[in-house]
Amino acid sequence: MNYLFLDNGFEEIEAVTTIDLLRRAGISLTTVSITGISMVQGAHNIAVEADGLIENIDFSDAETLILPGGQTRLDANALLCDLLCKHNGEGKLIAAICAAPAVLGKLGILKGKQATCYPGCEDALGESYVGGLVVESQNIITAKGPGLSSDFAFCLIEKLAGSDTADRIYDAAQY
Repeated sequence: MNYLFLDNGFEEIEAVTTIDLLRRAGISLTTVSITGISMVQGAHNIAVEADGLIENIDFSDAETLILPGGQTRLDANALLCDLLCKHNGEGKLIAAICAAPAVLGKLGILKGKQATCYPGCEDALGESYVGGLVVESQNIITAKGPGLSSDFAFCLIEKLAGSDTADRIYDAAQY
Protein backbone atom coordinates (compact mmCIF):
# COMPACT_ATOMS: atom_id res chain seq x y z
CA MET A 1 0.00 0.00 0.00
CA ASN A 2 1.07 3.56 -0.66
CA TYR A 3 0.21 6.42 1.66
CA LEU A 4 -0.08 10.16 1.05
CA PHE A 5 -0.11 12.36 4.17
CA LEU A 6 -2.24 15.47 4.56
CA ASP A 7 -1.95 18.31 7.05
CA ASN A 8 -3.86 21.59 7.11
CA GLY A 9 -2.24 23.97 4.64
CA PHE A 10 -1.20 21.26 2.18
CA GLU A 11 -0.63 22.36 -1.43
CA GLU A 12 -3.74 21.07 -3.20
CA ILE A 13 -2.27 20.68 -6.69
CA GLU A 14 0.58 18.55 -5.34
CA ALA A 15 -1.69 16.25 -3.35
CA VAL A 16 -4.67 15.95 -5.71
CA THR A 17 -2.60 15.56 -8.88
CA THR A 18 -0.57 12.79 -7.26
CA ILE A 19 -3.67 11.06 -5.88
CA ASP A 20 -5.48 11.30 -9.21
CA LEU A 21 -2.65 10.06 -11.42
CA LEU A 22 -1.62 7.20 -9.12
CA ARG A 23 -5.20 5.99 -8.87
CA ARG A 24 -5.65 6.25 -12.66
CA ALA A 25 -2.60 3.99 -12.91
CA GLY A 26 -4.30 1.44 -10.65
CA ILE A 27 -1.85 2.02 -7.79
CA SER A 28 -3.33 1.46 -4.33
CA LEU A 29 -3.16 4.73 -2.44
CA THR A 30 -4.57 5.73 0.92
CA THR A 31 -4.75 9.37 1.97
CA VAL A 32 -3.91 9.94 5.62
CA SER A 33 -4.82 12.89 7.82
CA ILE A 34 -2.33 13.85 10.52
CA THR A 35 -4.74 16.43 11.99
CA GLY A 36 -6.89 14.14 14.14
CA ILE A 37 -9.92 14.61 11.86
CA SER A 38 -10.57 13.27 8.37
CA MET A 39 -11.41 16.61 6.69
CA VAL A 40 -8.17 18.46 5.90
CA GLN A 41 -8.07 22.07 4.71
CA GLY A 42 -5.67 22.91 1.88
CA ALA A 43 -3.64 26.09 1.49
CA HIS A 44 -6.20 27.54 -0.93
CA ASN A 45 -9.30 26.59 1.06
CA ILE A 46 -10.00 23.34 -0.75
CA ALA A 47 -10.98 20.68 1.78
CA VAL A 48 -10.13 17.04 1.15
CA GLU A 49 -11.48 14.14 3.16
CA ALA A 50 -8.69 11.72 3.96
CA ASP A 51 -9.27 7.98 3.80
CA GLY A 52 -8.03 7.55 7.36
CA LEU A 53 -6.29 9.05 10.38
CA ILE A 54 -2.61 8.37 11.06
CA GLU A 55 -3.33 7.11 14.56
CA ASN A 56 -5.77 4.46 13.25
CA ILE A 57 -3.69 2.95 10.43
CA ASP A 58 -1.33 -0.03 10.55
CA PHE A 59 1.49 0.92 8.19
CA SER A 60 3.15 -2.52 8.16
CA ASP A 61 2.14 -2.88 4.49
CA ALA A 62 3.59 0.49 3.47
CA GLU A 63 5.45 0.48 0.18
CA THR A 64 5.68 4.25 -0.35
CA LEU A 65 5.19 7.30 1.87
CA ILE A 66 4.30 10.49 -0.01
CA LEU A 67 4.47 14.04 1.34
CA PRO A 68 2.90 16.96 -0.53
CA GLY A 69 4.24 20.37 0.41
CA GLY A 70 2.53 23.56 1.39
CA GLN A 71 2.30 25.48 4.61
CA THR A 72 2.13 22.42 6.81
CA ARG A 73 3.72 21.16 10.00
CA LEU A 74 4.38 17.59 8.91
CA ASP A 75 7.58 17.59 10.96
CA ALA A 76 5.59 18.33 14.15
CA ASN A 77 3.77 14.98 14.00
CA ALA A 78 5.80 12.44 15.99
CA LEU A 79 3.95 9.44 14.53
CA LEU A 80 4.75 10.57 10.98
CA CYS A 81 8.38 11.38 11.80
CA ASP A 82 8.88 7.96 13.41
CA LEU A 83 7.22 6.26 10.43
CA LEU A 84 9.41 8.15 7.93
CA CYS A 85 12.61 7.24 9.81
CA LYS A 86 11.61 3.57 10.10
CA HIS A 87 10.60 3.42 6.42
CA ASN A 88 13.88 5.00 5.36
CA GLY A 89 15.83 2.62 7.59
CA GLU A 90 14.24 -0.24 5.66
CA GLY A 91 15.24 1.38 2.35
CA LYS A 92 11.62 1.81 1.26
CA LEU A 93 10.44 4.54 -1.09
CA ILE A 94 9.71 8.04 0.23
CA ALA A 95 8.56 10.87 -2.04
CA ALA A 96 8.28 14.55 -1.14
CA ILE A 97 7.54 17.66 -3.17
CA CYS A 98 7.91 21.41 -2.69
CA ALA A 99 8.56 22.27 0.98
CA ALA A 100 8.10 18.68 2.18
CA PRO A 101 11.70 17.55 1.41
CA ALA A 102 12.70 19.89 4.27
CA VAL A 103 11.02 17.42 6.64
CA LEU A 104 13.27 14.65 5.31
CA GLY A 105 16.31 16.89 5.69
CA LYS A 106 15.48 17.76 9.30
CA LEU A 107 15.08 14.06 10.13
CA GLY A 108 18.47 13.17 8.60
CA ILE A 109 16.81 10.98 5.95
CA LEU A 110 18.62 12.78 3.12
CA LYS A 111 22.11 12.11 4.49
CA GLY A 112 24.24 10.77 1.64
CA LYS A 113 21.46 11.38 -0.89
CA GLN A 114 20.57 14.11 -3.38
CA ALA A 115 17.35 16.11 -3.31
CA THR A 116 15.57 19.22 -4.50
CA CYS A 117 12.91 21.43 -2.94
CA TYR A 118 10.97 24.66 -3.19
CA PRO A 119 13.16 27.79 -3.31
CA GLY A 120 13.82 29.01 0.21
CA CYS A 121 13.80 25.52 1.78
CA GLU A 122 17.32 24.57 0.63
CA ASP A 123 18.97 25.07 4.03
CA ALA A 124 17.00 22.19 5.55
CA LEU A 125 18.43 19.86 2.88
CA GLY A 126 22.05 20.82 3.61
CA GLU A 127 24.62 19.10 1.42
CA SER A 128 21.87 16.97 -0.15
CA TYR A 129 20.48 19.93 -2.08
CA VAL A 130 21.36 19.68 -5.79
CA GLY A 131 18.56 21.72 -7.32
CA GLY A 132 16.81 20.21 -10.31
CA LEU A 133 13.16 19.64 -11.05
CA VAL A 134 12.58 16.02 -9.99
CA VAL A 135 15.44 14.17 -8.31
CA GLU A 136 15.68 10.43 -7.65
CA SER A 137 18.36 9.33 -5.22
CA GLN A 138 18.40 5.85 -3.72
CA ASN A 139 14.97 5.39 -2.06
CA ILE A 140 14.03 9.08 -2.23
CA ILE A 141 12.13 11.05 -4.88
CA THR A 142 11.87 14.82 -4.48
CA ALA A 143 10.42 17.56 -6.69
CA LYS A 144 10.82 21.32 -6.70
CA GLY A 145 7.26 22.61 -6.52
CA PRO A 146 3.61 22.78 -7.60
CA GLY A 147 4.32 23.17 -11.32
CA LEU A 148 6.02 19.78 -11.27
CA SER A 149 3.16 17.87 -9.65
CA SER A 150 2.50 15.77 -12.77
CA ASP A 151 6.20 15.04 -13.30
CA PHE A 152 6.44 13.99 -9.65
CA ALA A 153 3.40 11.71 -9.98
CA PHE A 154 4.63 10.15 -13.24
CA CYS A 155 8.01 9.45 -11.64
CA LEU A 156 6.18 7.63 -8.84
CA ILE A 157 4.02 5.70 -11.32
CA GLU A 158 7.08 4.57 -13.24
CA LYS A 159 8.77 3.46 -10.02
CA LEU A 160 5.69 1.63 -8.68
CA ALA A 161 4.04 0.26 -11.84
CA GLY A 162 6.66 0.47 -14.57
CA SER A 163 7.30 2.68 -17.57
CA ASP A 164 4.58 1.06 -19.72
CA THR A 165 1.93 2.07 -17.18
CA ALA A 166 3.41 5.55 -16.80
CA ASP A 167 3.43 5.98 -20.60
CA ARG A 168 -0.18 4.73 -20.87
CA ILE A 169 -1.44 7.14 -18.20
CA TYR A 170 0.59 9.99 -19.71
CA ASP A 171 -0.81 9.34 -23.18
CA ALA A 172 -4.37 9.16 -21.83
CA ALA A 173 -3.89 12.55 -20.13
CA GLN A 174 -2.94 14.23 -23.42
CA TYR A 175 -5.90 15.39 -25.39
